Amino acid sequence: MDELIEVRGPLFYDLTLQKAGPSILARGKLELTLDCTCARCLGPFEERLCLQDWTLHLPLAGPEKVKLNDDLVDLTPFIREDILLEFPQRPLCDRDCAGLADRSNAAAQKTDNAGSTQSSSAWSELNKLKL
Repeated sequence: MDELIEVRGPLFYDLTLQKAGPSILARGKLELTLDCTCARCLGPFEERLCLQDWTLHLPLAGPEKVKLNDDLVDLTPFIREDILLEFPQRPLCDRDCAGLADRSNAAAQKTDNAGSTQSSSAWSELNKLKL
């Protein structure tokens, strides 16, 4: 799992299962709260993951049939896979998050003796090295 995403609470679900010929059809809604760290500013934020129209087809016959225990089917691996696929690739606290760049640019601004402001970069600091 991603280091920037942590599952905080329980999974909330509202599912309907029905037998459709030689298979089972599961439909419903899945909701989960994620504790995320912004990929740009490294600030914590919360994101609600909601799979509104989740659907799963489970065959009861053939090579891909699901294992039945009495009249129970374990949906955990299927739900887990679909939820993981919905995780954000790069979680952002805000779409317009400037990230650490603004903080480092503000810290890199320095004032010379004449009072004018010039920006300093890592390259300009390396150029000062006398090798």
